[in-house]
Amino acid sequence: MNPFTRFLSQWSGNRPFSEFVARWDELELVVVRVHREKMTLAEAEPIFAEVWPWLRQQYGQWEAALRPYWPQTKAAGELTKTDPFQLLLDLESPAAILGNWRAMQHLPAARESLNRFLRDQ
Repeated sequence: MNPFTRFLSQWSGNRPFSEFVARWDELELVVVRVHREKMTLAEAEPIFAEVWPWLRQQYGQWEAALRPYWPQTKAAGELTKTDPFQLLLDLESPAAILGNWRAMQHLPAARESLNRFLRDQ
């Protein structure tokens, strides 16, 4: 887990959200490693096949709670105009990560939104 997120999580008793964050950490790791070509598409595929469907199913539970936070973040140096969670969940396969600078630029916005939500809990 991201160190700052872990720090904020220590005061949260919201187990379902903690599980969502843990799975989001897996998504984030795959996106970064595939984008940087530190993980092959073949290595990423089983993780993608497990994590993305689970997050897609669970995101509806957290979408409204996270919606106030992501527009306050920045992606590509400007206020985030696109839901960064949905943007990343819409990736169809690990191959869609390669060269996808837009996805990489929205990872920090998603992380900051998670942290702000935890902070406010």
